[in-house]
Amino acid sequence: MPTARAKKVARAKKVATARKVAAAKKAAVAKKAALAKKAAADKKAAQAKKFAAVAKKAALAKKAAVAKKAAQEKKIAADKKASQAKKIAQAKKAAADKKAALAKKVIAEKKAAVAKKLALAKKVAADKKAAQAKKVIAEKKAAQAKKIAQSKKAAAAKKLAQEKKVALAKAARIRKLELAKKVAAKKALEAARKAAARKKEQERKIAAAIRKKELAAKQKAAAIAAKEKAKEKLRLEAERKAAKAAVEAERQAAKASREAERVAKAEAKAAALEAALKAKRKPVPPPRPPIIKTEFGDGMQATKEFDLRFLANQREALLLERGKLLGQATRLEDEANSLIEDVEMGDVQFDEEGGEGDTMVVERERDLTLSAQARYIADEIDSALDRIRLGEYGYSVHSGLPIPRERLKAIPWTTESVLERVGGINNR
Repeated sequence: MPTARAKKVARAKKVATARKVAAAKKAAVAKKAALAKKAAADKKAAQAKKFAAVAKKAALAKKAAVAKKAAQEKKIAADKKASQAKKIAQAKKAAADKKAALAKKVIAEKKAAVAKKLALAKKVAADKKAAQAKKVIAEKKAAQAKKIAQSKKAAAAKKLAQEKKVALAKAARIRKLELAKKVAAKKALEAARKAAARKKEQERKIAAAIRKKELAAKQKAAAIAAKEKAKEKLRLEAERKAAKAAVEAERQAAKASREAERVAKAEAKAAALEAALKAKRKPVPPPRPPIIKTEFGDGMQATKEFDLRFLANQREALLLERGKLLGQATRLEDEANSLIEDVEMGDVQFDEEGGEGDTMVVERERDLTLSAQARYIADEIDSALDRIRLGEYGYSVHSGLPIPRERLKAIPWTTESVLERVGGINNR
């Protein structure tokens, strides 16, 4: 039989090996997760860059079209404005020429009247002495001529005013026609612009629908390819794991054989040494102290060291921890099952450089391991609840001595003291 020290050494080696394996697995999982996250980020950045370039190109093309259209509209407006100004200038010039001709005619008539008056005055002066009657007739004729000249002047002024009014009315009609033409041209231009915009929008929608259809087809093809690749990868991984498991089983069997042989030799040597020591002296094992039970209440058996109040607090802590652990185990198992469903649907990213398989498989193994650990601790808690009911809670399963309350509060389901845990005293 192995001695307590041999058991302690074997257990310590086993714990160290388990910790080493767990650390290695944790490092591998972290490395694979980092690689997968980096690949996803690179892919997302490339897509964002591509979309930004396409949007920028479309914005530049749209801006150039708007600028070209604005320049054309500006040129048409300038041409129309110049034509209208030219017509107005011509109308003003014709009116000015007509007004100047009328003024020239009036001046000529005035000069002729003055000359005629002077001639008559000279004749009257010459004939004044000849005949007073002739002078009266001459003055009468002069008055009549003056009256005629004045009437002619009034008629000319009236005619000039009428011509000016006709010219202004004609200019107003011309301006009205030009304005109507300008409004009609602007409406036609706006209608053409709206028609072009509608046509452009229809073309854009058709192109977007075509791109969307092509993208959906590509995504569907990629999903099918990824699903096939995932199935093939799982099959290869299963074959590789089976071969690895077989090799590992053979190695473990050989190792177990060697370990059994070594343990047998060590046991034989320890037995011989123990026989020699027994021949010299007979050690008396320390007696296991009895557990002194006191009152019983609410399904709990109190003892001398642990009263009902302390046991009630410990039972509440154990039940709370048990609920948390069972919930954690269920959640981890659900996550592991969902990972299997994702693999079957083809929604999985493979790491081609990894030696242990894809990230999904590693995460599933980790979840199942953590779930098993949580359920193991839950079973330990159930045993602790049974010990509370039987009056054996809080005592070491090795020495029978009471465990300190501080350790029980920290780990309510523990069955050994700190010294016994680290090997401070021999376990019996």
